[in-house]
Amino acid sequence: MNNNKLTPIPMVDLKEELKLLRTPILEMIMEVLDSGNYVLGEKGEKLEELVANYTGATYGLGVANGTDALVLALKALNIASGDEVITSPFTFFATGEAIAEVGARPVFVDIEEESYNIDPSKMEAAITPNTKAIIVIHLYGKAANMKEIMAIAQKHELFVIEDACQAIGTEYEGKRVGSIGDIGCFSFFPSKNLGALGDAGLITTNQKEIYERIAKLRNHGSDKKYHHSLIGMNSRLDEFQAAILLVKLYYLDIFLHKRKEVAKRYTANLRDILLTPAVPDDREHTFHQYCIELDSRDALAAELNKKEIASAIYYPIPLHLQKAFHYLQYKEGDFPIAEKAAKRILALPIYPMLTFQQQDFIISAIQAYMKDQENTNS
Repeated sequence: MNNNKLTPIPMVDLKEELKLLRTPILEMIMEVLDSGNYVLGEKGEKLEELVANYTGATYGLGVANGTDALVLALKALNIASGDEVITSPFTFFATGEAIAEVGARPVFVDIEEESYNIDPSKMEAAITPNTKAIIVIHLYGKAANMKEIMAIAQKHELFVIEDACQAIGTEYEGKRVGSIGDIGCFSFFPSKNLGALGDAGLITTNQKEIYERIAKLRNHGSDKKYHHSLIGMNSRLDEFQAAILLVKLYYLDIFLHKRKEVAKRYTANLRDILLTPAVPDDREHTFHQYCIELDSRDALAAELNKKEIASAIYYPIPLHLQKAFHYLQYKEGDFPIAEKAAKRILALPIYPMLTFQQQDFIISAIQAYMKDQENTNS
């Protein structure tokens, strides 16, 4: 086998995806150019409708990016200074950042060891009279335990925001994420399972009052030109990105199926030599990331890099240990499961265009490394 034809292997290959979709994307872009309407136009409205229908939500609102989606969700619920929002420390920085951005205090709860999602069994101990909401992250594309989380939220009269930025299309007990809580937030960053060719995001909700409030907030607090009833922000999804996403949405389920097939193949070949993703019967995983766990994570990553195989760490520093959140006064050891995962987890390349030959090369490289480790330690 000529390895030069297989490498380098990136984490995600957007160029190969564009080869397939180039013609319909260019046609859709030309429609926008010819329309002369580039912000809050027909393509955006159509995307909002289709994504809402796809997720099972009543309403959809296009926004500039996934971080803005989280900020707008919090603003829509009137969460501000003095309030507390419970979330996971094991996620991308934007989740905690959005809470701090509106003046609220992030309160972290450790994760489940197998799912990497927030652990409902530890949640109630973190609730105080100042707690107003829970932000649930469906990390890597795997659904969190929404049944227990929604029960806790209902008991304590808390809002639930689903950070589904990595999980469009993921189901939990027959419902797609983003339609279960009060608000769903999605990112369409280029590397996401549904990715734009730039920044883009979307919010879903089943509540008309929330929909109408976010529609104003994303557009400077206005629903009529030069009339502003709220202090909002500029977070509008432009028509070009909406047009691109309309094309990609058509292929989403096909691409998600391909991701699951790649994941099954990884697991079948690697589960006997290291820790592979667990998928409980009551949850689904759409594999935005495929993450393995091992003690010698950094050494394996270095070995893969030598063979021009990309890998990545999502995420090397939990939020409670980030310098920006030192004011929260958390310390190392506060969330041991998140801290352990941060030291052991490694994401492998996974995308719809990954070939069997490329995947076999990755698997063989990992198997060879693990065998060398075994021989060294024996």
